[in-house]
Amino acid sequence: MVPSAEVAARSGFKVWQCVLCAYVYDEALGDADGGVPPGTRWEDVPDDWVCPECGARKSEFDMVVVG
Repeated sequence: MVPSAEVAARSGFKVWQCVLCAYVYDEALGDADGGVPPGTRWEDVPDDWVCPECGARKSEFDMVVVG
């Protein structure tokens, strides 16, 4: 499990992972370098946002199930 996934689950935030390179977008942390502030829910991330590691589109991410 992704370490931040546990913390995110406890705070009600979700974690999304790029299926191409395994980069993790944590709603609690956001993506400051990509212009997405901490606390930004996945559905509020702009549709033109791309993975900072490989450039994959938002549609190439799957939610990480914590349980």
